[in-house]
Amino acid sequence: MEQSDGRARVIISGVKPEVDSGLFPAKAVVGEKVEVEADIFADGHDVITAMLLYRKERETEWTEAPMELTTNDRWKGSFLVIELGRYLYTVTAWIDRFKSWRKDFQKRVEAGQEDININLLVGANLIAEASGQASKVDSKTMQEWGKTLESSQTSQLDKVQLALSEEVAKLMDKYSDRQFAVTYPRELVVSVERVKARFSTWYEMFPRSCSNEPGRHGTFKDCEARLPYIAAMGFDVLYFPPIHPIGRTLRKGKNNAIKAAPDDPGTPWAIGAEEGGHKTIHPQLGTLEDFRHLVDKAKEYGIEIALDIAIQCSPDHPYVREHPAWFVRRPDGTIQYAENPPKKYQDIYPLNFESEHWHELWEEWKSVFLFWIEQGVRIFRVDNPHTKAFCFWQWLIAEVKKEYPDTIFLAEAFTRPKVMHQLAKLGFTQSYTYFAWRNTKEELTQYLTELTQSDVCEFYQPNFWPNTPDILTEYLQSGGRPAFMARLVLAATLASNYGIYGPPFELCVNTPREHGSEEYLDSEKYEIKHWDINRADSLKDFIVRVNQIRRENPALQSNQNLWFHAIDNGELICYSKHTEDLSNIILTVVNLNPHYTHSGWVHLPIEPWELDPQRPYQVHDLLSGARYLWHGPGNYVELNPSICPAHIFRIHRRIRREQDFDYYM
Repeated sequence: MEQSDGRARVIISGVKPEVDSGLFPAKAVVGEKVEVEADIFADGHDVITAMLLYRKERETEWTEAPMELTTNDRWKGSFLVIELGRYLYTVTAWIDRFKSWRKDFQKRVEAGQEDININLLVGANLIAEASGQASKVDSKTMQEWGKTLESSQTSQLDKVQLALSEEVAKLMDKYSDRQFAVTYPRELVVSVERVKARFSTWYEMFPRSCSNEPGRHGTFKDCEARLPYIAAMGFDVLYFPPIHPIGRTLRKGKNNAIKAAPDDPGTPWAIGAEEGGHKTIHPQLGTLEDFRHLVDKAKEYGIEIALDIAIQCSPDHPYVREHPAWFVRRPDGTIQYAENPPKKYQDIYPLNFESEHWHELWEEWKSVFLFWIEQGVRIFRVDNPHTKAFCFWQWLIAEVKKEYPDTIFLAEAFTRPKVMHQLAKLGFTQSYTYFAWRNTKEELTQYLTELTQSDVCEFYQPNFWPNTPDILTEYLQSGGRPAFMARLVLAATLASNYGIYGPPFELCVNTPREHGSEEYLDSEKYEIKHWDINRADSLKDFIVRVNQIRRENPALQSNQNLWFHAIDNGELICYSKHTEDLSNIILTVVNLNPHYTHSGWVHLPIEPWELDPQRPYQVHDLLSGARYLWHGPGNYVELNPSICPAHIFRIHRRIRREQDFDYYM
């Protein structure tokens, strides 16, 4: 085994972020600071200098950023990412001979030692050595310093002042001796995506149910007419379930009936018919030109269209006829349909990723994503990605991002935690979560702490959905309108990415197919619905206000700095988010019981928020508009869910100006 240079004494370990020993990239968005930490130490008491090295993947030269010692040999540094794509980073450190000498020399001077001439000569030698690495101008300056420190004509006081001057320290830092520097052996990667990867507000809608005429199949033109409504509520992503032709063979009927009636439209996830497959549009929705027009029109409202890509086929899909080897055959010769026992999905054929023709299969699905990208789509919600090969996703997402780095992938994977985490590591931008089933204070606190304060936050970007076409939780079924309001506030303020399945959400639709089921009665998955979006009891206005609060408060646009605060009532949850400079502090209190009024005393972090414990501060309820003066860390709140189950407070810190009067910020 080759022996490293024994004179290299620095140890570097515990680097963060480092996902699976550097096997996968960490994640960031354009404009963010990537904060890097490491344990850096050496034997003895010498001073260490550490640098964070970073570069864009296509560049060859490293840029350096200084790292600072915090506590217990833990060092921190950061760099700003300004472009989409991948950045590399690592850490280097060395024993800094001049800083070590300077630290000890400073102690000798402060102790009043008189015999320091030999120490001055040591410093002069270090400066002379460094001058050999310096530019011509700097070298001349450093040589003059060395002569001054050696000169018998210069007073000891002047020598000391020179040796300890910031000017000398700065130049010696520039030309520090790195002969025995140690560099961390891994070049780590951070994948940089656009800001919408971190902050987005989704609205899911079935295009076929957008008609304003009951019984008529909706079109893309009907969707265009719905854009002002969606934009007014504050959503910037409009997500469509599959928009392709729907199979007729073994089509499911109303409420997932095995036999469909002649006029049943089928489920959009049973993709493929004689009209075409995944690169074709359902003819009743319109044409490809109509779709492109919708994409462009949505952009005028600040909305992006997101498409569902479900890698599965109906029995009528052209792939079944043209590529039979892509599917699993049962002993009787029939193709294996999708199952999740005891559930059966006879109208859907899964793909076989162990096929001998796997490479051809991969390339075809890549072409599907690229086809829709060419139509203007840059956001995809991927159906059940955990049932497809991991290596396929790692390859496909990397291939797509080579050409279109602004593409966003949302993983719809309600499965085991490690599987969900693996999909995020492989490249999925955002991920569905267990949020819908986390209802108690303990459940929410534990889950959000894991998502935002553990290593998971380095690669996993959650997207919170209180409901989906497949999920109508017991909490929403039994809690009525207050439950919908509470879950909306929780999703929108706990996570910087969230979405709702509407119009059922804003209309508080909460009737299950049967007791104990999370399926909607008369689910839109199996029939065309007509929603009265102008109903007087709609939550539309409440949603508008919540989304406006999100847009106006930067603290809610990230999952950083989420803090939970004590409140002496188990039915109330209290938490906050703040910007790094404390210019924006948002405190949220939610009554988790949709049936009864609850009250309690919140306990806030006065000192970390730089609030004066001796003076009042203002809290502004952004939902109701009410303003209160609070004092100290403990304050009283009361929430009646029949009025509003939540407060979203902005904390205004009292600032003293030179003119000798106060104002709040």
